[in-house]
Amino acid sequence: MAWAGRLFDVRDPLVRMVLLVLAGVGYLFFVVQGAAPAGQWLLAVLAFLAGLALHRRPLVNLLAQTALLAVAIWLLDDVTINQIGASWALLELTMRADRTRIIWLAAGLLAAVDLVGAIGDPLPRFLAGVFGLLLEVGVPLLLGLLIRANRELSEQARQRAAEEQRRRDSEARAARADERSAIARELHDVVAHHVASMVLRVGVARHVLTELDPRVGAVFDDVHGTGTAALADLRRLVAVLRDPDGVRGDAALTAIEPSSLPAALGAAVDRARQAGITVEADIDPAITTVDAVRGLAVLRLTQESLTNVAKHAGTSALARLSVRLVDGAVHWEVTDNGRGTVAAVVPSGGGHGLTGMRERVEVLGGRLSAGPTGAGWRVATVLPAAPAPSATTAPEATAAQAAQQPTAAQADGTLSPEAQGPVGPETEAT
Repeated sequence: MAWAGRLFDVRDPLVRMVLLVLAGVGYLFFVVQGAAPAGQWLLAVLAFLAGLALHRRPLVNLLAQTALLAVAIWLLDDVTINQIGASWALLELTMRADRTRIIWLAAGLLAAVDLVGAIGDPLPRFLAGVFGLLLEVGVPLLLGLLIRANRELSEQARQRAAEEQRRRDSEARAARADERSAIARELHDVVAHHVASMVLRVGVARHVLTELDPRVGAVFDDVHGTGTAALADLRRLVAVLRDPDGVRGDAALTAIEPSSLPAALGAAVDRARQAGITVEADIDPAITTVDAVRGLAVLRLTQESLTNVAKHAGTSALARLSVRLVDGAVHWEVTDNGRGTVAAVVPSGGGHGLTGMRERVEVLGGRLSAGPTGAGWRVATVLPAAPAPSATTAPEATAAQAAQQPTAAQADGTLSPEAQGPVGPETEAT
């Protein structure tokens, strides 16, 4: 019975009207006794043409069919064609009208035309006409209301299914958020603790071993500085993990070596140029000194912005990329002249448009500004400088700690609370 549902689908009025016209032509040729009068043919053809021409305007079609019915009642003895046309128009209007008030007014108009046409007839014929209203008006009205109610129930069921799917998705997101929070706590409790322990041991060794080869001292200093920076990066990444809205895919959990940031930016610029965009890049060499988290943010912002230039400004557009380091803060900007021709396709940077860019910037304490400039578009932000790690402990405290070191070290390789006493804030705040 799927064909029946398709037959009364509101999206296929023309199919129904064509079938009705064919039925009407068959009635005139094979049912009418003898040759149909010219007036009957004329009114029938006008009804067919109006139905086909106005199949997407049910109210206008009903008015036209009702007017033709009134003329047929006045001129003809056999008004079957025009009665069926008016009844079918009422069915179409009932199925598709936006407001039920229009349906009842249309049904009243059709009933009034029939009753007016029956005035003056003998009583038996008048009563037969009134009874005929049940077929001409009541049946299409009830059938249309039934189809309309079934369609509304189907739509409500679809909406309930969609709402249930959204609820399940929300519960799944909440479960993932809880899991991310658990991961963040584990990172804090396990990884940060051991990294802090290693940084502490290197600091102790650096102050206890006074007569060292300068090259060994440089290695100690580099290891200590790298570990301290790792703790700062870890704190920021843990903060991102604990905020589910701050994480947008696996790309948000990766990092980039600062020294390789200029090469990564250059690769993003090259991909945009291969797509036909002219890119003028001004990248401060000092960008290699930023931390890994801000470096990754700069790369993702650049990739996403150049992708947007290709999508919206098109090929042959001119884009300008500016990345500068001022007092430790990263000043980043991408502009275009909006004069490209055909939209290009370049690999996405893994972001989610301006929304994802804003969230990434806000996680790092910045604020993204985006809007038109002249004929083009401008996106810019300032990523504040990362908080500087606290100074290492004083030599006197470190020496006292070194004296305790042989007894404070535990078998599992971590430090006891006594050995961690003079540790700087960079370890305790993690």
